[in-house]
Amino acid sequence: MKKAKRKVQSSTWTIRTAWLMVSMLFITYGVNSFTCNAESLVTEPAQAAVMTPSQSQPKRMAIIIDDAGNNMKGTTEILDMPVKLTLAVMPFLSTTKKDAIAAHEKGMDVIVHMPMEPKSGRPEWLGPGAITSNLTDAEVRERVEKAIDDVPYAIGMNNHMGSKVTSDKRIMSIVLDVCRERGLFFVDSRTNFRSVVGELAVSKNMPPVGNDIFLDDQNSKPHIRHQMELAAKRALEKNMCVVIGHVGQTGLNTSSVVRESVTRLKGEIEFVGIGDLVREVWHWHAAPTLPTNNK
Repeated sequence: MKKAKRKVQSSTWTIRTAWLMVSMLFITYGVNSFTCNAESLVTEPAQAAVMTPSQSQPKRMAIIIDDAGNNMKGTTEILDMPVKLTLAVMPFLSTTKKDAIAAHEKGMDVIVHMPMEPKSGRPEWLGPGAITSNLTDAEVRERVEKAIDDVPYAIGMNNHMGSKVTSDKRIMSIVLDVCRERGLFFVDSRTNFRSVVGELAVSKNMPPVGNDIFLDDQNSKPHIRHQMELAAKRALEKNMCVVIGHVGQTGLNTSSVVRESVTRLKGEIEFVGIGDLVREVWHWHAAPTLPTNNK
């Protein structure tokens, strides 16, 4: 009995000593030190798992340059860029094939810059093979198919002008159907805020890709720089941004500002082709059901 009593006393003393030591630690360092120590036990992989999407995702910008295919000012400068861009090439023009092939050989993405009827504007601005609202279903389909065949290496399409047609469900449904059949996605240039392209794309299990910012709606370097700053801000905040610039009247100013901007933003933003965003952001991969003759 005495031996058992001594064991109980010894155990009680051990417990009391332990509580005394803990109490002294709380008095000396406070509760916060224990909280911090507990947090410091989180491993790096666990910390990475709780990072917000904006912290963990790359910041990417896809710059689409419209109106190539007619030996326009700035085309050479755009093709000489040190980053991956996307060249939107109009079909059936003097340098359509030359510009598309050159862009492809430079590692850039190529898309068809499809002429579409606007609400207003000069008819001669449209170019040959345009989609207009008076065409029959069969005529729309035929023109889109021929345009795709005329632009080598095209992986997608966007609209040239088109403020009237992009709000027409009948026509745009046919356009998107042809693109999907031929393995192309469609980028809505958003020349009309009533465009139906996005909702139609979703209904057809296609990526609802759209332009976020026009770079050169005013032909001045200060304005284009301002637009590039807005695009960079959006890319940093939203993880991605799609922008559209042009060769032609604004071509030399646009190419100059794009070059200085990509140099300045190197390390902050990754410049990618629109096809990269389509695959990596929308997880869309081409699955053509009809042959494409533009390769």
